[in-house]
Amino acid sequence: MSKIEIPKWLKWAREIQQLSQTGLAFAKTGYEKMRYERLIELTAEIVEHHTELDKAEVERVLMKQPGYATPKIDVRAAVISDNKILLVQERTDNMWAMPGGWADVGDIPSEVAIRETKEESGFDVKPIKVIGVYDANREGRYLEFFHAFKIVFLCDLIGGEAKPSDETIDVKYFRFDELPPLSTNRTNINHIEEIKFHLEDSNRQTYFD
Repeated sequence: MSKIEIPKWLKWAREIQQLSQTGLAFAKTGYEKMRYERLIELTAEIVEHHTELDKAEVERVLMKQPGYATPKIDVRAAVISDNKILLVQERTDNMWAMPGGWADVGDIPSEVAIRETKEESGFDVKPIKVIGVYDANREGRYLEFFHAFKIVFLCDLIGGEAKPSDETIDVKYFRFDELPPLSTNRTNINHIEEIKFHLEDSNRQTYFD
């Protein structure tokens, strides 16, 4: 699978942010807290310099991340019917993706796939297999600041009917050779190709980075 080269400034900014976030979680003195808050401020300055984002807004977002720094988890459901894949059209960019979203604290990964599919598409599904576990920052939208992993579940359709949501404006099945424009930070062609491999070979092992 091809990987996108992450710019060095983003690698440095991510690492500084992770170290400062973890440091703040374990800081015991006011002096330690001030040092780590300054590192977050420097991180925001780096991001502002290389993007069109406002330093104050970046710093506000970074300061809202509590505790030990770990990757976020994005879960997607690959729902296949009559050799077509279920996709939802996102309100944020009008592009298409497999239903899914961020896992919440306390979630079981497979239950995220069930919940997000129901909320975004109206369909009821049953996860049956993990297609792949991906480093989401090295494919698709690599400029996403916080590190994320993506889990793609192959799911059986068990009920429901197409119904858009607050986050989606359309719900449709597509042939693999007639895909609409993809919201690549959510679903990209590498995910689609891996799904096709699993449909062709039920014994194929789970892909992982």
